[in-house]
Amino acid sequence: MYHQKIPGGNELLNPEKILKEELGIGPASYVADFGCGTAAYFVFQSAKIVGDSGIVYAVDIQKSILENVASRADQLKLHNIKTIWTDLETVGACKINDNSLDYGFLINILFQNKDHEAILKEVMRMVKPTGKILIIDWKDGRFPLGPSPQEKVHLDNLSRIAENLGLSIDHRFEAGQYHFGIIFKK
Repeated sequence: MYHQKIPGGNELLNPEKILKEELGIGPASYVADFGCGTAAYFVFQSAKIVGDSGIVYAVDIQKSILENVASRADQLKLHNIKTIWTDLETVGACKINDNSLDYGFLINILFQNKDHEAILKEVMRMVKPTGKILIIDWKDGRFPLGPSPQEKVHLDNLSRIAENLGLSIDHRFEAGQYHFGIIFKK
């Protein structure tokens, strides 16, 4: 089923490597990419990894993005991808059951939002007690691409919010030249 080229991977981030080597997802996992975005690279790579017995939720606030993801999933015959529209800053709004996910991803999404605590609470609600939350966002500093320094999420502030919510750091890693990666355990 997965012999065709699955979108994902470029010079900025390598979703397949991050998902397998840093996060350790495998077959039959239930995952969600919160704020999956237009490219949805982590969605498609996850779908390939978790296989037919797993589920990947592509979650976004923009319906046009979700329509595009659904269309591409159909073209690629990836039937384990489900799209969900929601506002992540509203705790309890996402139509994914509590404690049902093995992994939740927040990839380049926090810098676009102000209420990081609400977003983390919402993701925590859906991740199992043994689950993990992967966060990748832009590193501090000025770079030729990405958001302005004022818009970036500071890793120390993010870690403090997560720890205050009861999450613990599994590990940190270099996600790419311009991105930090951190994985929290519930």
